[in-house]
Amino acid sequence: MKLLKCIIQPHKLEQVKDALNNIGIKGMTVTEVKGYGRQRGHKEIYRGLEYNIFFLPKIQLDVVVEDQLVNEATKAVLENARTGHIGDGKIFVMDVQNAIRIRTGEEGQDAL
Repeated sequence: MKLLKCIIQPHKLEQVKDALNNIGIKGMTVTEVKGYGRQRGHKEIYRGLEYNIFFLPKIQLDVVVEDQLVNEATKAVLENARTGHIGDGKIFVMDVQNAIRIRTGEEGQDAL
C-alpha cells in the first residue's frame, strides 16, 4: 500500500475528489493547510501599503491506495489538479506498512 500526500489548490478539490472516486478510491482525508514553495508567496497592496503574503492557502489530500492503483491515482490527481501555473502543488508517494480498521480489526488492504 502507498500513501499519496497531495498538496493542491483549494478550487481543484472537487475535481480531484471526483476523479479519484471514478477510479474506485473510496476514502480520503482532506486538510486545509498553508504553505509556500518556489513562488515564496506573493505581494498584495491594501490601502496603498504593500504586504508580503508568504503562506498561501492549499488543500492537503491524504489517500491510501493499493499498490496496483498508485499510477492511476497519481495520474488522476495530476490531470485534475494541474492549471499550468506556479503553485499547482506536489504529490508525495510513501510506503504504508499496515492499515487497521478500528471498528472491525481488519488489516491491510481489507481495511481500505
